[in-house]
Amino acid sequence: MPSLPKPSHQEPRPLYGIGLKVLSVMIFVGMQTCLKAVGDDVPAGQLVFFRSFFALIPVVIYLWWLGDLRTALATDDVGGHFIRGIVGVTSMGLGFFALSRLPYPEWISLSYGAPLLTVVFAAIFLKEVVRAYRWVAVLVGLCGIVIVAAPNFSLSSGDMDSAHAVGALASLGGAAMAAIAMIQVRRLVAHEKTATIVVYFSMTCSIIALVTVPFGWVVPDGRQAMLLVGAGLCGGVGQLLLTACYRYADTSTIAPFEYTSMIAAVVIGYFVFNEEVTATTLLGACIVISAGLFIIFREHRLGLERRRARKVSPPSP
Repeated sequence: MPSLPKPSHQEPRPLYGIGLKVLSVMIFVGMQTCLKAVGDDVPAGQLVFFRSFFALIPVVIYLWWLGDLRTALATDDVGGHFIRGIVGVTSMGLGFFALSRLPYPEWISLSYGAPLLTVVFAAIFLKEVVRAYRWVAVLVGLCGIVIVAAPNFSLSSGDMDSAHAVGALASLGGAAMAAIAMIQVRRLVAHEKTATIVVYFSMTCSIIALVTVPFGWVVPDGRQAMLLVGAGLCGGVGQLLLTACYRYADTSTIAPFEYTSMIAAVVIGYFVFNEEVTATTLLGACIVISAGLFIIFREHRLGLERRRARKVSPPSP
C-alpha cells in the first residue's frame, strides 16, 4: 500500500489519483472475493460485522498517525451518523446476501445501479436540479439493470423462487439502499469531517450488526475466520485509498475507473469461482457503464461551464 499523505492542499496529480482509485477498487474486489469465498452458511449480519469491525483497525492506525484520532469522534450529529449506519447495514446486508447467491460479474453489474438511483433520490430528497440529459442516461442505465436481472425471473423456467431470483432482488434492494446512503453522506459532509463519517460508520455498523446474533451466527472455521478478517482489513484499507485519491484529481477524472471492477469480477468469477459471464450480463453491464460514464461526463461539462460563468461574472459591489 502506498504511503498516504497527510491532509493538505495538494497539487493536482491526476495519474497518481487514478492509480490510488484503481488500487482501491482492486482492494474492494479482494474484500468481496473474501466474502464470497466464505460461503453462504455464514449469515449476512455476521459478514457485515466482520467487514465493519476489522475495517476500524487500519482506519484507527491511520488517524493515530495523523494525530486526528481524538477529534475524529467529535460530532454534533450523532443521529445523522446513526441513520447513515442503519442504511449502510441494510445495504451491506442485502448486498452480501446477494453476493453468495449470484455469479460475481452479475452481482457487480447490478451494484452499478446505485449511482443511477443516487441521481433519482438526489432530485427527490435534496431537490437537486436534474436535467433531461441525465434523466435519459438514468433511464437507459436502469434498462441495462433490467437486462441483467431479467433472466433470473423467467416464469417459463420456474426460476422465480430460485436462489438467483432472491439474490437478484436482494442485490437491487442493496443498490437502492446504497443510493440512499450516499444521499445521507452528502448531508453529513456539509458539516462533518471525512474521518468522522468513516469512523462513525464502521462503529455503528459493527454495533447494529451485533443485533443479528440471535438470528443464527455460526462459529467460523479457521479458513472462514481468515477470510472474514481479511475482508474487514481490505475494507478499511480500500476506504483510506478511496479517500486519498480525491486529493489529487477531480471526481470526474477518477470516477470512471470504478468500472474496472467489472473486468476483475469477470476474471475472478471465471478462475476462482468457475462462473462464466453470460451474454445478457455483459450486454446489461455495458449499457449501465455507458450510462454512468455519460452522467460523469455531463457533470464534468456542467462543472466547467459553472467555473467559466464565475470567472466572467463581475464581482459584487
